[in-house]
Amino acid sequence: MDWKLIGLATGASAAAGLATAGGALPVFVVRDVSQKLQNAFLGFAAGVMLAASFFSLILPGLEVARERTGSLPISGGIVAAAILLGAATLHIVNKAAPHEHFITGPTDRAARSRLSRIWLFVIAISLHNFPEGLAVGVSFGGPEIGNGWTTAFGIGLQNVPEGLAVAVALVSVGYGRVFAFLVALGTGLIEPVGGFLGISAVSVASSLLPWGLGFAGGAMIWVVSSEIIPETHGKGHEGVATGALMSGLALMMFLDWTFG
Repeated sequence: MDWKLIGLATGASAAAGLATAGGALPVFVVRDVSQKLQNAFLGFAAGVMLAASFFSLILPGLEVARERTGSLPISGGIVAAAILLGAATLHIVNKAAPHEHFITGPTDRAARSRLSRIWLFVIAISLHNFPEGLAVGVSFGGPEIGNGWTTAFGIGLQNVPEGLAVAVALVSVGYGRVFAFLVALGTGLIEPVGGFLGISAVSVASSLLPWGLGFAGGAMIWVVSSEIIPETHGKGHEGVATGALMSGLALMMFLDWTFG
């Protein structure tokens, strides 16, 4: 195992996760964030995640698979299967874990759960943050380490507004500002767990790399499609959310092409 690379990837995913806490800091002075701005924050996050999924995970995964198999159909099949596996895994976790959406409200399962509302929020945030950390970790195992740095930067960038949205949402339902900040900090620390597991898996078995890249990409795309986009289209600000999504996607593409 390449412990230096594992440490680097885990540290990068931790830095990306801590950006959530940085974004939550204004909760101590900001009284409220409008629904429109929350939609813009989430839309931007969705754009960054979509771009990272393709440019930093799926395309490098296809390159690695093609180099190792020497076949375009086989390499395409491997990554396609990995994408579907990642999405299916997140779908199963989503069904099994009761959670609450910030905008569209609790799922039916969440409504029946005895878990306190704060833990429903925490579970929802975890569903977003774990695959992000996994993506950062796996991307460091790809053919270009620059993809890892670009992914970490992009995920960290979208975590800033997400951290603020999370903290303000918690304050709006009655929780204290310090508590809201600490929750945002704690959820960000989930990302290095995913980062460590991702880079460790592809370091132990290099043959898993194209599978890991595709899996992480599929998991993030599932989060965007099933969780983030429906939330941003629930309160009549679809245009703002879509514009923010396109901005996040374009920025992440530029960063990946320039520095990746």
